[in-house]
Amino acid sequence: MTSVGAYMTRSPHTIGVEQSLAAARRLMSDNRIRHLPVLHGGALVGMLSNREIASFEVLPGSSRLTVEEAMVPDVYVTFDDAPLDLVAEEMARRHVGSAVVVAGKESTKVLGVFTVEDALKALTDALRSSPATAA
Repeated sequence: MTSVGAYMTRSPHTIGVEQSLAAARRLMSDNRIRHLPVLHGGALVGMLSNREIASFEVLPGSSRLTVEEAMVPDVYVTFDDAPLDLVAEEMARRHVGSAVVVAGKESTKVLGVFTVEDALKALTDALRSSPATAA
């Protein structure tokens, strides 16, 4: 069984709660990423995506907003040995574009991020490795 760890983005960029949305936007743009785990004191406390940033940037005074004010605190968290199919199924059920991968049940140490794009890579690999079926 293939695990999330085989396809996740390892050692992802993260951002602190006190950082500005502008700093988050730059970090995402410079690194061509769409999801940032949010940390406070080294612990995972939220997720910020380009979708949240875009929603908040249109508000008056958005230049003074912090990551904490725009992040989603309810993060889907999983483990690197979690079965890929179950994680993808749960992401679809929750309608989320990413899962944060942590070191263990009681851990908040971020090991990686598993995104829809990673799931599509896994799907592509699975389809290419399966025997063609006759139509």
